Amino acid sequence: MAALLLLVGLAWLLSRRPPEVRLTRTFAPQGFEGTRLAYHVRLEIRTRRPLRVTVEDPTPLTVVSSEVLTVGGLTLGRTVTELDGSLLLNRRGEHAWPGGTLRWADPLGLFWRSAPLGVPGSLEVYPGTHGLVLPDLLRPLLSEGTLSRTLGLEDPISLRGARPYLPGDPPGRVHWRLSARTGSLTVRELDRTAASSVTVFLDLQGSEVYVDSAVRLASSLVQEALALDLPVSVATRAGATPTGRTPEALRAALSLLARAQPEARPEVPLMPPTRAGGNLIVLTQAAGPALVEQAMRARASASRVVIVAIPDGFYLESGETPRRQWVGAPQTVRDLERRAGILAGAGVLVFVLRGNQSVLRLGA
Repeated sequence: MAALLLLVGLAWLLSRRPPEVRLTRTFAPQGFEGTRLAYHVRLEIRTRRPLRVTVEDPTPLTVVSSEVLTVGGLTLGRTVTELDGSLLLNRRGEHAWPGGTLRWADPLGLFWRSAPLGVPGSLEVYPGTHGLVLPDLLRPLLSEGTLSRTLGLEDPISLRGARPYLPGDPPGRVHWRLSARTGSLTVRELDRTAASSVTVFLDLQGSEVYVDSAVRLASSLVQEALALDLPVSVATRAGATPTGRTPEALRAALSLLARAQPEARPEVPLMPPTRAGGNLIVLTQAAGPALVEQAMRARASASRVVIVAIPDGFYLESGETPRRQWVGAPQTVRDLERRAGILAGAGVLVFVLRGNQSVLRLGA
């Protein structure tokens, strides 16, 4: 009995002090929803006495790792474990990564203790994007900025080329000298000038499904505008991101979209001031009278204002089949459709998306 008690006391003494553990993770701190990130983890354990050690480092719930770090066994001296894998980003948002848990005990496993490793991290997941066909939605109205071959106002002093006349071409585009020389009617092709900026305002009052759909659409609009070399900004009730075409401006816009959450309070969505001559795109679910009134006021400085209503909270993307509509649009959206012609005359365009309509050709 004395020998047994001595053995138990020795085991208790061995388990009092934890081993020295160093955990290092290597991965990109940002990524897009639905993509994978390369992931590398290195675990180093040092102990001068035999101990049973278990280390766990689970990923956030919305991030799935191809390789989960779980190390355990009898350890003595220095051991190093390295693991390579990938992280599947399933959900947008800013996700905290706990620092892992260390559990250790004597060689017999009689007295177990645990402590946090204290290596916290975070992972920011941006919303996913999809392709868009936007011949009208992002069409700028100001003759300032860089030349573009697809969007913007035609620059009368730039000549990109000539082509045969097509029905509907304005008479002022006819190249009379070239037509007389070739014997066939020819028109001039001019370059276009991009607009000053694009601001996407996100009305977060609505269901969670709507917010997710609107965030993905806003992210796609931001990517499309930057591909056309247009400065962009994203705004909510909380404020607006800096307008620009730099990586920092893109990161700020995507970060705001990643953290967007539904707002349940029935308050009037306050739109930030729009840059003079820019384009304002408003994404909303209910399209209430107060929001439409603010869009009309924003038209005083913006060259074009577009209201995109998503009453069903979702839309069709590439490869999806149309959904049957069991309920009609809210009364506010119906009123908005009835006034679409009047609003268009004032420079405010209206698009209503439903579950049987594709967002890929929004504005076509």
